[in-house]
Amino acid sequence: MRKGFYRLFILGSAVFMLALLMAETGLGEERQRRRVVQFTGLLLTSDSLKPLPHASVWVKHTARGTTTDHYGFFSIPVFQDDTLRFSSVGYLDTYYTVPDTLTKSRYSAVQMMTRDTIHLAETVIYPWPTRQQFRHAFIHADVPSDDYDRAMRNLAHAEMRERFENMPMDGSMNFRAHVQQQADRMYYAGQSPPIRLFNPFAWAEFIQAWREGRFRRDD
Repeated sequence: MRKGFYRLFILGSAVFMLALLMAETGLGEERQRRRVVQFTGLLLTSDSLKPLPHASVWVKHTARGTTTDHYGFFSIPVFQDDTLRFSSVGYLDTYYTVPDTLTKSRYSAVQMMTRDTIHLAETVIYPWPTRQQFRHAFIHADVPSDDYDRAMRNLAHAEMRERFENMPMDGSMNFRAHVQQQADRMYYAGQSPPIRLFNPFAWAEFIQAWREGRFRRDD
């Protein structure tokens, strides 16, 4: 009985391999009958017509694929009647079938991608069970007088002006000053920079600042 089982197993395996070989042969003959086409295209967004970079381009039911470059361009060899799937994060998948009536070995197309937009309802989270309780607690909140006085002192005009005058430059201000110096140096390369002593606009700014008392020292 064991020998019969082995014979049946070997016979079934042989039939399966023969069927697989015939299927592969038929698929190969079908591919030979179809023309190989170099498919190039451009992937754009449908709402703004901007290139869609780094999107996936796959031939359906195969392991062949590619990705678009920074400008949304792609190029891939395909067979006639192949179906390509375009996918990208945030966009709906799109399919494109290569025409089977092509007579040339090159084909180009422009494919549009639609955004996969999901609108969620507005959600407001309150620390109280109802909106009325939150409003009542917010209106009747007991703010300590020392915190209120400290906030008002920090917002006083004299205090803010003093803080502004004594506050050192931060990183962004230093960077802009450095870039401006480099730009002035490049602009006046090979020539003498202008002397602001003879600049009427600089004199006008100086006179205006003198009238406003910016140079006055408070002893």
